[in-house]
Amino acid sequence: MTMTAEQAAWFQGTFQRLVDNVDKALQGKREIVSLVLSSMLAEGHVLLEDAPGTGKTSLAKALAATVQGTNSRIQFTPDLLPSDVTGVTIYDQQSHTFEFHRGPVFASIVLADEINRASPKTQSALLEVMEESRVTIDGVAHEAGRPFLVIATQNPIEQAGTYKLPEAQLDRFLIKTSLGYPDLAVTEKILAGASDRNPSAHLSPIITTSAVADMADLAATTHVEPAVLSYAAQLVEATRNDPAIRLGVSVRGAIAMVRIAKVWAASQGRHYVLPDDIKALARPVWMHRLLLDPEAEFAGTTPETVIARVLDSIAAPQARSAA
Repeated sequence: MTMTAEQAAWFQGTFQRLVDNVDKALQGKREIVSLVLSSMLAEGHVLLEDAPGTGKTSLAKALAATVQGTNSRIQFTPDLLPSDVTGVTIYDQQSHTFEFHRGPVFASIVLADEINRASPKTQSALLEVMEESRVTIDGVAHEAGRPFLVIATQNPIEQAGTYKLPEAQLDRFLIKTSLGYPDLAVTEKILAGASDRNPSAHLSPIITTSAVADMADLAATTHVEPAVLSYAAQLVEATRNDPAIRLGVSVRGAIAMVRIAKVWAASQGRHYVLPDDIKALARPVWMHRLLLDPEAEFAGTTPETVIARVLDSIAAPQARSAA
């Protein structure tokens, strides 16, 4: 079944209501909010890398308040253990049975704050649950449920006491982006309401978790022309062949692009994906998946310049406007 034009119009209206609600607490960042919401509906995860005080935690709280589900926050520290994230099995002396006590990762929206401050062993505790939406403890699988969104944050300024995220874990984040500082007008509005320390507390839920899952299922039916799929594949191949790149976009990264492009198209009221959707999403979806050659990096090349070069080198197809 393919999404209809009427369903796409409904999806767009609901999506904009969600963005409007989050924007009440996080002003002036509608594009970033749209990206994060798209990631959630594409059933992916988000890495926010930004300086302190830019609203990373506020975004997670506002999104959790908008979705009528559970949310949790994990403060990653060097002494955090994997069981502190996923949970642990404890023996009950009264019932003489082992009981699984769920960790904070079992929530609709999980804020993994300063994820790069935990040891690689603890970071890897998120790998299975981010990829499979389940945790296996003592051979027993425990489902995380739907929706399940991990919003991980890291501070690029302070590197002391941090552990670089391995490429395998970076690849499991659907997008990597940053909020940045608001402009002058928005800053003045924020300062005018500075007495409200938790604006997310005043937000009312807009949608239930079951409705989020329904939206995700609907978005997955958005039509993608073979020519658009070929375009995305050519871009991925070009990143692997670029002389400045040691490791290009993986197959997982290519699949992630198609998944979020479907949501992005539906959020704009279309039941089909355009090449422009791929172009708009290329940087947040692919930049963190590229591993630069050391010499190219020393010469000043960045993943962003490689993505720009690849987009310029591959001609976009003239996709049909409907299925």
